[in-house]
Amino acid sequence: MSHSYDDRVLALAGLAQALQQVRRIAATGQSETPAAQPVLDAVFRIDASDTAAVLGGARQLEPGLRALADYLANRGNDPLLPRLALATLQLERRFSSQSNTLAAVGNGIEELAPRAAELGSTHPDVLAGLGTLYADTISHLRPRIMVQGNPHYLGQAGVVSEIRALLLAAVRSALLWRQLGGSQLQFLFARRAMVQALGQHLR
Repeated sequence: MSHSYDDRVLALAGLAQALQQVRRIAATGQSETPAAQPVLDAVFRIDASDTAAVLGGARQLEPGLRALADYLANRGNDPLLPRLALATLQLERRFSSQSNTLAAVGNGIEELAPRAAELGSTHPDVLAGLGTLYADTISHLRPRIMVQGNPHYLGQAGVVSEIRALLLAAVRSALLWRQLGGSQLQFLFARRAMVQALGQHLR
């Protein structure tokens, strides 16, 4: 088993973990900070040395790793999660082809980074900044990610900001996945290798 699959499953776990929290907030109005923080932190780690350094390592990605393992074993309990993940992977491809949008997001993250370093990536001010950045840039691209949930919560500005911030984090992980050589074909033809890599992380 190559290290590339190790890294790729970490990137996919980051994607799954961010989208799990999107689904949770949309339904309940609240995220789980221990699960949300690693993927939000990763947004600001542009120059990290390796995949684990970007996402904080396998231990912090356990919810995402378990969600990915459930999906690969056909025992996932949220049918909307794989659909959201596929839409995010498609959106990332469009995003990566738009140099102006890439630059705008990069500049926005750079501007927010000192605030995130001071307050933490899950602070409401930082979430609001990330949410606005997503709304002003990536949300204009297609396919647009539609989040279903409780209208009571989806009408609250703070909830919407955090959802958008986590969608930005999901796109970050999708970008990492593709940079590591990940492709949609691997879901069809490399499931066994990914399951083996997951087994190493979930021992």
